[in-house]
This record gives sequence, structure tokens and C-alpha cells, in this order.
Amino acid sequence: MKKKTIDDIKIPTFDDLFSTEEQRQESRLEKIQEIQLDELHEFKGHPFRVRMDEDMQKLIESIEEHGVIVPTLARPDPAGGYEMVSGHRRLKAAELSGLETIPVIVRELSDDEATIIMVDSNIQRENILPSERGFAYKMKLEAMKHQGKRNDLTSMQVAQKLKTTKWSVEILSEEVGQTKDQVRRYIRLTELIEPLRDMVDGLHESKKIALNPGVELSYLSKENQQIIVKYIEELDLTPSHAQTIRMKKLSKEGRLDENVIYSIMTEEKANQKEKISIKMEEIDPFFPREYTPKQKTDVIMRLLKNWAKNRNKEKQR
Repeated sequence: MKKKTIDDIKIPTFDDLFSTEEQRQESRLEKIQEIQLDELHEFKGHPFRVRMDEDMQKLIESIEEHGVIVPTLARPDPAGGYEMVSGHRRLKAAELSGLETIPVIVRELSDDEATIIMVDSNIQRENILPSERGFAYKMKLEAMKHQGKRNDLTSMQVAQKLKTTKWSVEILSEEVGQTKDQVRRYIRLTELIEPLRDMVDGLHESKKIALNPGVELSYLSKENQQIIVKYIEELDLTPSHAQTIRMKKLSKEGRLDENVIYSIMTEEKANQKEKISIKMEEIDPFFPREYTPKQKTDVIMRLLKNWAKNRNKEKQR
């Protein structure tokens, strides 16, 4: 048998010597604390926007009348103050109601534990935007994968699930009540640049992109996504699902550039009025190489206007 050394002997602390077991147990219990609003800050990478909608207005009115009834949840921040885990809308409503403090349960949580709680407490809300759902799924999936690699899991329920043959995405899809493919589609939206994400979220009334076309566009390079945004703005149209599928295929083959994007986006659609279509390769020889499709179109329209003006003058002679 190995002999104990001086290092193996646990020396009681001051608190161990002069506090009772009841006091020690009491100190471990979670308590609701009133914390100053300026000590609380948003969860890092929080994917859910706090919107000033009808529900938010009702929450503000309720807090003005009754205060914050349900405590929020936060964890200590090593840099100072507390990081919100659950209750961002209550925090904002309390701020707008003129409160100085808010009831908070302070809990020691790892990054992964905090992420899972943050997502779970928000994901069942109504009116969640597609990109919010995508970022939330992505964050929770990463946290679940991290927990699956650890031996000191806090949540035995999660641990037992991850010990089975199921993949994390399969577990997540069951928890949120959607198929694995749909979960993956939402996560793909996180690869879109912000202007395209806003269009998928419907934040631009006149420029909306459906979920499936948005997913296809997410496979394009950031440069090509910027070009698409430019032509959506300049041409006042959005690509169809079929067009985005073609763009994705051409991008994968290395054949997608600005001219090709312009040609695809200006094609006649079934629900559009009849239009004349001219292939880029037919007019490219007449323009400087650095001209964009939009510049070429502007030149052609200017020439047509001058031609029509001269033709009218000839008729009047």
C-alpha cells in the first residue's frame, strides 16, 4: 500500500472549520438576485434578434405594470459582470420600461451548457427568422458535438443519447421536430452574406428570397454572392429556385462569373412579361473587356434612345 505524503492530506479551509454543513449547503443553492442592468450583457453570438413587434410591446406593458415576474438566467463573466443565457427580451423590455435592476438566477455554466440552454429557451418561440434558426441550430450542434467528446458530461440525458449510434444532427432534428435535411438547410443559411440572409428572412418587402433558393446560393463564393446582391438591387429582381440550382452547378464546375450570373438572372421567367434576350458572347466584341453587364446594358439603352430620337426627327421632316 502506498504511504500518504503531506501533499495527500487535505487541509481544511477557514470556511470548512467555522461554517456548518447547513451553511455550506445553503451557499451552493441557486438564488434569485436583483442585478443592475448595466452588469448584464448579451450572450456571445446570440442568434435571436430582439424585435420591437406587438409581442414585445405587450411584454413592456406587462413589466411596467407588474415588473419582471419570471427571473432571467445568466452566468458569471470572468471579464466582469454577467453574460445573459436566457431572457434577452425581458432584459430589453426592462430597460425600455426604465427599470434599473432585474431578477436573475446566476448559474455556473460551461460554454457548451450555456449555448444549449440559450438555444432551447428560444427555439420554440413563434416568429423566428430562418437565419436565426440556422445560427441557433449550428451553435447547438457544435455544443452537442463538444459534449459528446467529453467524459465529464453534466447532462446524463445528453450523454446517454450521444453514446448511441445516432449522430448529433439526428438527435437535434428529433428535439426540434424537423427532418435532418431541413435542419441542414437552415444551417446552410449561415453561409450567406448578410444582405442575402436579410432577403431570405423577408426583411426587405420588395426583395424576398425563399428558403430553398437561399440554400442553393449559400454554396456560391462570397464574391459571387455580392454580385448577385448587386444585380438584385440594379435589376429589381430575384433569382428563381431553378436559376440558383444552375448557378450552384456552374460554380462547382468553376464556370460561374459576373457575365454568367447576369445572363441567368435576366432570363425570361414564366411569370414575367415577354422580353428580348441577347447572349453576352454576341455583344462582348463591341465593348471594352472591363465593362460589366450593367454598363453594357446602359450603353445599349442609350444608343437605342438616340436611335429612336433621330428616327422621330426624320419622320418630322
